[in-house]
Amino acid sequence: MREAIMVPGAVSPAGHYSHAVIANGFVFVAGQGPADPATRKVTGTFREQVRRTIENIRTILNGAGADLGDMVKVTVFLSDIALFREYDAVYREMVPEGPAARTTVAAMLNNIDIEIDCIAVLPQRPSD
Repeated sequence: MREAIMVPGAVSPAGHYSHAVIANGFVFVAGQGPADPATRKVTGTFREQVRRTIENIRTILNGAGADLGDMVKVTVFLSDIALFREYDAVYREMVPEGPAARTTVAAMLNNIDIEIDCIAVLPQRPSD
């Protein structure tokens, strides 16, 4: 089973893609940046942008029935790998213990300094 989802309150996609796809008990979240969901503007320090990006991921995961602690694989794109320590400090604050497997790479991004995508497992729900 495959279900493409759009989550109310999440940043609207910049192109033809879903916020996430749920398939076989997993949630595949499309890359998210630091845009404010209400204004689509990017503001604040780099740390604030990291925080906003992770909050954008959380919004989509919550809409799919998961949370940050359910992530199993995270890919992070930074405009400059020199930003790694600063990004990692915020990530450690926001992501629970037992973090997901993670890859961080430097990439050319479209006027942003960070983008994150992830795969999460849907929590088991008790049977009704």
